[in-house]
Amino acid sequence: MVSDHTAIAVGEWHPAGSSRSVASGLVEAGERLVASDENGAELAGGRLSAVEISARVGRIPRRVTFPDGSLFETDDNDGMDRFLLRKGRRGAGTVHWLERFHPRLVAFVAATILLGVLIYRFALPAIVEVAVAVTPPVVPRLMSASTLETMDRTLLGESKLEGAQRDRILAGFRRIAAHSAGGEAAYTLNFREGGPIGPNAFALPDGTLILTDELVELAGGDTEMVVGVLAHEIGHVEHKHSLRQIYRAAGVAALIMLIAGDIGSGAEDVLVQGGGLLALSYSRAAEAEADRHSVELMIKAGLDPTAIARFFELIEAKLHDRSKTSIFSTHPGTPERRKAIMDLIAAARKG
Repeated sequence: MVSDHTAIAVGEWHPAGSSRSVASGLVEAGERLVASDENGAELAGGRLSAVEISARVGRIPRRVTFPDGSLFETDDNDGMDRFLLRKGRRGAGTVHWLERFHPRLVAFVAATILLGVLIYRFALPAIVEVAVAVTPPVVPRLMSASTLETMDRTLLGESKLEGAQRDRILAGFRRIAAHSAGGEAAYTLNFREGGPIGPNAFALPDGTLILTDELVELAGGDTEMVVGVLAHEIGHVEHKHSLRQIYRAAGVAALIMLIAGDIGSGAEDVLVQGGGLLALSYSRAAEAEADRHSVELMIKAGLDPTAIARFFELIEAKLHDRSKTSIFSTHPGTPERRKAIMDLIAAARKG
């Protein structure tokens, strides 16, 4: 009987040349290793020097082969390692070390990251441009109708502008819209009370523009300033910035899911926010392009091209927005935009 000896691990014992298995334990009996059944009876045994113990490889069960050809198999790799270390032998071999550290995965991860960067830098912009080019007109219309309906239901209210003030803005808007590439028929101006949005103007992909009462109030009686802002929004539509941002956001999300897979909501949020930061340079470029479009459209319509610059000056003065461009800013800094617009106007007048 070997039940009083030091237990090492539990597992299954297999007779030599047989698939039969017997629940057993591996024990240390002096200088011998013994496989014993549940009653403590010896099934097989041998001196440690005559017993072959397989090396550890991950979670693969360990095998102890006895001199008679029978073997003991166990999932208790840690127990086997502790026994071997106690006997002055290595518990885990080189193969197990390599399996744990996955050196090949380091190269694989690096290659995956490099591939993701290349896709983001070169493939994604090309895919976005193709998507924009093949998008049928009905898609922007459906997007815009759904967006406006949702905003009217949740954020925006009915405009309270006086009729005469609204008419002056509409006249200026039609004047600049007539000089746009799409023509006056391509654009619709909607007046809304901004509510939580506050003083704002924005354009939807199909040419629907929304102007809030709060922005008109902020501009005071400067109708041309409001028209200059609307010219800026027309620039966003004509350069298809909204569509590009929608497709880019979808592409970044798909790329993150492709690389990261199911990694949990917390880590996914971090990666998505990181992808958003990488896309900010495109947002800044789009804003600068829309600013230039406002200047060009106002000049074509015979209106004051400095109107949009006055708007940014007003923001600086009334809203105290003197921020400069940084990696965390979605728009160029207000002082930078005003200076860039004045430089563009000066260049246009010289030409």
